[in-house]
Amino acid sequence: MSTLTSKPGISIIKAGSVKMNDLSQLFNVTGLSGNMSEQTVTSDKNALSVGHFIMSPGEGFEYTYDSVEFKVITKGKIVIRDKDGKKYTAETGDIILFSPDVTVYFDGESDGEAVYIAHREHAEDFAPPK
Repeated sequence: MSTLTSKPGISIIKAGSVKMNDLSQLFNVTGLSGNMSEQTVTSDKNALSVGHFIMSPGEGFEYTYDSVEFKVITKGKIVIRDKDGKKYTAETGDIILFSPDVTVYFDGESDGEAVYIAHREHAEDFAPPK
């Protein structure tokens, strides 16, 4: 089975770039107005966690992912660079997919928010403050 994380690295799924299935045809319901597309991220059977990420202009930071994670940009833009310095800009509606064992630099020009899903148990460091 092919998965979105079969190769190490960063992927951005640009809003509108994935072909969608017409639900009226899938379910054979005349007048149904909707679309759907689903892809396998990983074949692992580990835990999932969810979080909210906000970054405003300022200093950037480096982070190494130890599991599959994807961020859905809900507002503004998140700018990242890979180990070779290649720049990726994800804007509202885009999805950033990180594979395990990839180091990313979150650029200080970022000004956006994202909801994310990680293929791991939540990290205590990232848990809501008490």
